[in-house]
Amino acid sequence: MGILDAAYGLLRGQTCGVGTAMMTDLYELTMLDAALQSGVASRRSCFEVFARRLPPRRGYGVVAGPGRLAGLLADYRFEADDLDYLAGLGRFSDGLLDHLAMFRFDGDAWSYREGDFYVPGSPVLRVDASVGTALLVETLVLSVLNHDCAVASAAARMHDVAEGRHLIEMGGRRTHELAAVAAARAAWLVGFDATSNLLAGEQYGIPTAGTAAHAFTLAHHDEEAAFEAQMRAHGLETTLLIDTFDLRTGLERGLAAAKRLGGVPGAVRIDSGDLTVEVPRVRQWLDDAGAEATRIVVSGDLDEYRIADLADLPVDGYGVGTQLVVGSGHATAGMVYKAVAIARHSGTFEPVVPVYKESEGKATRGGVVRPYRVVRDGKATSETLVEQDRPGPTNSRPLHVPLLRSGQNAYPYTLAQDRVFHQRVRAELPESMRRLDGAPAFEAEVVGESSLS
Repeated sequence: MGILDAAYGLLRGQTCGVGTAMMTDLYELTMLDAALQSGVASRRSCFEVFARRLPPRRGYGVVAGPGRLAGLLADYRFEADDLDYLAGLGRFSDGLLDHLAMFRFDGDAWSYREGDFYVPGSPVLRVDASVGTALLVETLVLSVLNHDCAVASAAARMHDVAEGRHLIEMGGRRTHELAAVAAARAAWLVGFDATSNLLAGEQYGIPTAGTAAHAFTLAHHDEEAAFEAQMRAHGLETTLLIDTFDLRTGLERGLAAAKRLGGVPGAVRIDSGDLTVEVPRVRQWLDDAGAEATRIVVSGDLDEYRIADLADLPVDGYGVGTQLVVGSGHATAGMVYKAVAIARHSGTFEPVVPVYKESEGKATRGGVVRPYRVVRDGKATSETLVEQDRPGPTNSRPLHVPLLRSGQNAYPYTLAQDRVFHQRVRAELPESMRRLDGAPAFEAEVVGESSLS
C-alpha cells in the first residue's frame, strides 16, 4: 500500500493502516521537536477552529467534515516508512522520532454538528489535548474543515435557489480525484439528490446519476443511433444529451429513437448555449411533440446565481460541477486553528489559562467557551459563547457535540441523520442571511468576556 491508499482512507475517515499523519506541514514537526525539548509539549491546552469572516455576499457557512475528521484523528499515526523518511532528512532529534513512533491522538474534541451553520467567530471545533498533540494535528484538521465547509456552504446556497428541483453533483473532473469524493459527500449533506462519483456512492451510500458525453454520440454514425443505443441499454428513463450539434435536430432524433422503442425519453440534457433562451424552446418542442413527461436537465458551469436566473423557467434538474467543487469562487472556508488556553506548567490537573494574539488584523480571543444558539419563534437570533463553567442562555441549544473522547471516535450521528438536521437548522436562518446577497445577521459573541482576556 502507498500514499493513495492513505488518501482513500482519509476520505472515508476510517482506519487505513497507512501514514495519513504525513499529510501535514513541516513546521508542525519542527515546532513539536522544539516543544519536546523545552518541556511545553506536555502542557494542557485548548485550541479552537473558527472563521474570522465569511466571503462577501454570504450570510452563513455550513459545517461539513467533522464526521470524517473524527476517524482520521483516531487513526493518526506515523508508519515505519514515514519515520525512515523523517530520519533521512537529518533535521529532527532522536527524541522527536521516538515520540512520533509511539504517537496516538489521545485528546478530547468537540465540534459543531455536521450540517449546522456557522458565523464569524463560531468555534466550529475545539481540541483539548497537550500542546504537542494539538500542534501536530493542525494541518489535517484545517485541510478537512476548510475544504468540506467551503463546498457545503456553496452547495447549500445552490440547493436554496433550486427550490426543490433535482440537483446532481458532477464535479469529479474539475478537481483533485480525492477531493471530488469529499465534495460529493458535502453536497449530499446539504440536500443534493445524487452524485456522478461512484466512489462517493460506494463509500457514503449517495445515490448516483449520470447521462452520456458528447463523445458517445460522436462514436456512432449519427445522433439517432447513439440515442437508440443508450435507451436500449438503460431504458427510456435515461437522459439524452441533445446539444452535440443542433439542439432542435438533436431533440427530434432523440424523440424518434424513443418512439421506436415505445415511448418518450425520461429526460433531455442541455449543456450549452443561452439556457434562458434554449430551455423554454425545448420545453415547447417537447410539449408539441406529446412528450410532456420528458424532463429537462441543464448543466454548464452553473453556480447559485445562474441557478437563480433559471428559477422561473421549466427546468427540472441541474447538473453542477466546477463551481460546486471550488466553493463557488471560495475554495476554502478561511478557517484558522488557534490556541485559546494553555497551562502554565505541566501536569494532569494543571488549569489552563487564556492565551491570545494581539497581531494587527489577526487578534484572537482567549479562554475556553461553550457555544449556544438562541432561537426565538423558530428563527436564530444570536450565537453566544459562554465561559466553560457557566450555564447557557434561555431559549438556546448547545452547539458542540462530542467528536473524540480520549482519542476515540465519539461522533454520535450518521451522515443521513446530519442531512436531515441540516434542513432543520437552515430553516432557522433569518431570510436576510439566506439571500444570495446576504450578510451575517449576527456574529458569535462572548458572555462574560471580561474574565476571558
